[in-house]
Amino acid sequence: MTPADRALAVEILARSVWLAQGGPALAELFLAHGRLVALAAGQWAHGEGDDETGVLVVLKGALHLYCKAPGDREVLLSQVGAGAALGQTARFGGGPRLVTAIAAEDALILQVSDRALGRIAQDEPRLWEAVSALLYLQLRTLLEMLGDHAALPPRQRLARRLAQLAGPSPQSVLRITQETLGEMVGLTRKTANLHLAALERDGLVRRAYGGLTITDLAGLRRVAGG
Repeated sequence: MTPADRALAVEILARSVWLAQGGPALAELFLAHGRLVALAAGQWAHGEGDDETGVLVVLKGALHLYCKAPGDREVLLSQVGAGAALGQTARFGGGPRLVTAIAAEDALILQVSDRALGRIAQDEPRLWEAVSALLYLQLRTLLEMLGDHAALPPRQRLARRLAQLAGPSPQSVLRITQETLGEMVGLTRKTANLHLAALERDGLVRRAYGGLTITDLAGLRRVAGG
């Protein structure tokens, strides 16, 4: 682990809400027992149904998350970027991996396996509070996505997902295609493009090849309804 990568990991873990109760000591244990993995665009981090579970933290780049749907289809659920964490543990009451995670672009991740989690727990029992907090955050995110699909019309749904992908920054560059964005919110590429064009006319986004820039995050949130 290079000094720069370690500093980045420390910074991201320090601001991870699910790790907050464990404090810096728990973050250090994650670094000590985890391993850094560099992924090329298109490379799998793990697959749905894998028995080898654990926690994954994105340090650089972005991952696409997929799940299986009827007809043996793979459905794109979301794109997660730096700072995102996901996973669960089969060793302590869970089951196999719930989603397939694939690098949307070159990425650097911190992987903490089930075995590593067991070693961390020997030194810091509050680990399980952190894992429970992470599971809660993932469940809350999933329920929000279900609520959006059920309650919001297409343009609001698209604006809300863009605001979620942007994070707290007033202006963000998202490396995501219109087709991918449409798939995440249940729209065709053509329909997604029509709504993105309307958002661009309103000065909320600026489209470019292979991505877009959020130019007015507050305005996007207003369109999304909150």
